[in-house]
Amino acid sequence: MDRGSTSESTNKQKGKKLRSKIEPFVPQGDHNARDLRSWAKRTGFVSIFSGEVGSSSVRDRSGPHGVDLESGGGGGGGGLEKSEVEPVVGRGVNRRVEIGPELNRDRVENEAEPILSDHVEPELNRERRNGVFETSGGGGDKEVVDVKYPGGGGDGEESLPEMKCGVRDNPGLVPLLYYGMQHYLSLAGSLIFVPLIIVPAMGGTDKDTATVISTIMLVSGLTTILHSYFGTRLPLVQGSSFVFLAPALVIINAHEYRNLSENKFRHIMRELQGAIIVSSIFQCVIGFSGLMSLLLRLINPVVVAPTIGAVGLAFFSYGFPQAGTCVEISVPQILLVLVFSLYLRGVSILGNRVFHIYAVPLSVVIVWVYAFFLTAGGAYNYKGCSPDIPISNMLTDSCIKHAYTMKHCRTDASNAWDTADWIRIPYPLQWGIPVFHLRTSVIMIVVSLVASVDSVGTYYSTSMHINAKPPTRGIVSRGIGLEGLCSVLAGLWGTGGGSTTLTENAHTVAITKIASRRAVEVGAVILIVFSFVGKVGAILASIPQALAASLLCFVWALVVALGLSTLRYTHTSSFRNIMIVGVSLFIGLSLPTYFQQYQPETALILPGYFIPYSAAQDGPIHSGNKQFDFIMNALLSMNMVVTLLVATILDNTVPGSQQERGVYRWSTSDDLSSDPASLDDYKLPSKVSSVFRWAKCLDA
Repeated sequence: MDRGSTSESTNKQKGKKLRSKIEPFVPQGDHNARDLRSWAKRTGFVSIFSGEVGSSSVRDRSGPHGVDLESGGGGGGGGLEKSEVEPVVGRGVNRRVEIGPELNRDRVENEAEPILSDHVEPELNRERRNGVFETSGGGGDKEVVDVKYPGGGGDGEESLPEMKCGVRDNPGLVPLLYYGMQHYLSLAGSLIFVPLIIVPAMGGTDKDTATVISTIMLVSGLTTILHSYFGTRLPLVQGSSFVFLAPALVIINAHEYRNLSENKFRHIMRELQGAIIVSSIFQCVIGFSGLMSLLLRLINPVVVAPTIGAVGLAFFSYGFPQAGTCVEISVPQILLVLVFSLYLRGVSILGNRVFHIYAVPLSVVIVWVYAFFLTAGGAYNYKGCSPDIPISNMLTDSCIKHAYTMKHCRTDASNAWDTADWIRIPYPLQWGIPVFHLRTSVIMIVVSLVASVDSVGTYYSTSMHINAKPPTRGIVSRGIGLEGLCSVLAGLWGTGGGSTTLTENAHTVAITKIASRRAVEVGAVILIVFSFVGKVGAILASIPQALAASLLCFVWALVVALGLSTLRYTHTSSFRNIMIVGVSLFIGLSLPTYFQQYQPETALILPGYFIPYSAAQDGPIHSGNKQFDFIMNALLSMNMVVTLLVATILDNTVPGSQQERGVYRWSTSDDLSSDPASLDDYKLPSKVSSVFRWAKCLDA
């Protein structure tokens, strides 16, 4: 025992002696890296701040005599107080963690503690600035501490966003015009491509497609301005989300509409309008009543991630089967948009990452011009066949065989430009009086819940990107209520889908670094003006269907990626979380496939890519009540609905700490009382706030 004590005492003395010999690094003024390397070699300093998580031995951090140079102690000496930063909000919780050889690094998988890019002194005061935490010790000096999460960190640029323009900034008219156009161009794929799918499926003409596109542009502009002033007030574009595409296809492929030949488009559109209006009223109720504040307890990243992912994965049966009809157009389109968004994303032209921001519109224009030259060069000319003749009037088998290719590949296949008016103002009830049926209304009500979950995830992600405090539950509830009101407008005008926050908003804000809501409002005004020019909608309606389908392959993949990216707020190394996400996605894809296989007659009538959406009346549920059968077969055949149900049940019943689950940390009244200016970005205009001051549940 005496010998052991003597040895330990000797080691401590050696450690102290070694630390006393370590000279501080003093730069010579020219920031020469050789001086730093020379000092490190002379003192035995080894840096560990690589940002990686692993089971590396503490021995790698020690000097030649086992002295931990960075903690300032010997190999087994002393403890250091380390500040643990909780995910998302970064609130410091001081806990003693002994740093020494006996520290087991393998526990990262279970605890998944955040890693600090520098050691943090005890009792730190923290303040968030520009996506990082500024810590101040007792001396008042500040240092920047970057918080990274095991398995959830991205590259440096996205983890430390620096906005060029804040939420309330006004950079001037010219920059606002530029930023507004930039914002909407980056979202072009989500705004205008839904009508290119549903209108032809509804039996609409090319002119109808152009009119619906113009209507969507008008409603998107109006609802975006409303949300910017009276909703969450975040810089979020509202539009016809892909969430409403699946139920629209289910209603379109109902038995009673399959054999309609006269005014089929208007009949289906009026049915969609009625269902959307009813579901919108339901969304208004849960939002403005404050009920959404209670439902938020069930909505967390582990629920949001697979649900949004399922929205994109639901259309895999449509994507390449449609794009594959013209591979000479679709393959270059997919490759080009991937090259722009991935390989050239770091290329900057005049200070702007043009390829990253404008990947979608740039690739579409280039491939569209390429398709025009193919058409003009006669690549799709077939002897004795004309693209202007409907397939029903073609007599020869060879022309019938090539009709599908001509329709999907030729740039002159659409007559939208010839039939559309130069000036046309979309107006409410332009397709007729909406039709209300119980079964379609119930389906849309459930889908509106999925849209609300999608919006909740986008609210939180966007607030993190723009370096703002998360909104309060009341503000989120207010935003959902206003989205319901906006969907009522979409139902009245007849866009074919509801109006909700586009999932891609968070991605757009992150890559453009523009968070100004004034820019979004200016862009919305420009969109409204363009909606009055009928030829603008006609040009967009003339995009070849194969080109549109190939671009949607990328957009849907982006939706999946954005959905799964919300897992960065959780412990992704947690078996609980990854298992819930995996089970939710698998059941969400597999169970609807079971319901979709009960269509022996449908397979002979509908194209293969529409068969998954025809299970509403052909599914396995037969209770004797046709209304109930239609509702249940339809809901259980939609991937996003099943995924949301499974994920919500599992996440709220499987045990797990709030930190492990990454529970959304919405701001509270305590935050407002301690820092009244922290939620200024979400405040309603003063006159509006005074009118709705009674609505405490909406934080007006």
